[in-house]
Amino acid sequence: MSRAPSPFRTAVTLCTFPEAASGPFVFHGTLEVGFAKAVAHGFGAVELFLAGPDAVPVEEIVALSDQHQLAIAAVGSGAGMVKHGLSLTDPDAGQREKARTFLREMIHFAGKIGAPVILGSMQGKSGGAVSREQALDWLAEALHEAGATAAEYHVPFLYEPLNRYETNLFNRQAIAAAWLAEREITNVKLLADLFHMNIEEDDIAAALVTAGPWIGHIHWADSQRRAMGTGHTDPAPIIAALRQIGYAGHISAEIFPQPDADAAASQTLASLRPFATV
Repeated sequence: MSRAPSPFRTAVTLCTFPEAASGPFVFHGTLEVGFAKAVAHGFGAVELFLAGPDAVPVEEIVALSDQHQLAIAAVGSGAGMVKHGLSLTDPDAGQREKARTFLREMIHFAGKIGAPVILGSMQGKSGGAVSREQALDWLAEALHEAGATAAEYHVPFLYEPLNRYETNLFNRQAIAAAWLAEREITNVKLLADLFHMNIEEDDIAAALVTAGPWIGHIHWADSQRRAMGTGHTDPAPIIAALRQIGYAGHISAEIFPQPDADAAASQTLASLRPFATV
């Protein structure tokens, strides 16, 4: 396999902890194999999903990055929820503090390799004893701290609006962007995941244009969370929207490895190839 020409900063997801074995990540298993697969397919970066901030030494990540000449696009914090059951909006104060500590340590870890951290599932939700107003106050406090901590490493922090089946906090890009502005939360960008947007947005391209200045990362997935080009999403207007807003971040494949990891990786890059000279 060889590198395909692309004007985009492409990335592919690598997950190393077994609790997320059924998750939407292209390569599962060891980092050594994942890095080698990523570079063989022609990606320019990897997006890492690790068990926690102490799961892998920083030096190992740096060595693999140098060896394969791959950037680290981002580091996910999903293990905080999937593996450790932590949420920033947990009704228990002790659990919320554990969640904030986990996130803080992930930011320090990722910062040392020059990468932003993603907040997705750990944002939690409102309900029961936790009102929406209270949940958003706790989320705002955590994002203020996360943005400030990430700024120490000159990287942004990434907040991901999820679909309605995963959170009831923010599901749409423009509404999340307006709230970040209202709360004066700095150094926090939005992660625009096309799978979630397929569920929640009336028009994905228009949503990207509206939230343009806030968009900091893209998860490139088709409507059914498989590789782009296997579902019913039209990538052309999305690429046009990204060009319109001057997006210069990574386009990363956070997708199910179907029919297998190599096929998903190849199809991801193939879906971008038609736009290489447009």
